[in-house]
Amino acid sequence: MSAVPAPRDLHGKVTAAMSAVMVVIGIAILVTTLARGGGPLAVGVLLGVLFVAAGAGRLYLERLRRREDRA
Repeated sequence: MSAVPAPRDLHGKVTAAMSAVMVVIGIAILVTTLARGGGPLAVGVLLGVLFVAAGAGRLYLERLRRREDRA
């Protein structure tokens, strides 16, 4: 039988994966908006930046939590 990971470990991995997906979606929104001629204050640019910032922030906080768990 394979070992089942602890729920906290699984939660951390899923959080990191979803955060990375948020960053990718944000980049895709930015690229699409800029390719269609959107300016710096276009809704797509603002949403893209917010998605990237939220995903990156979640990744950062998850790494901090992992460091605290190891210490």
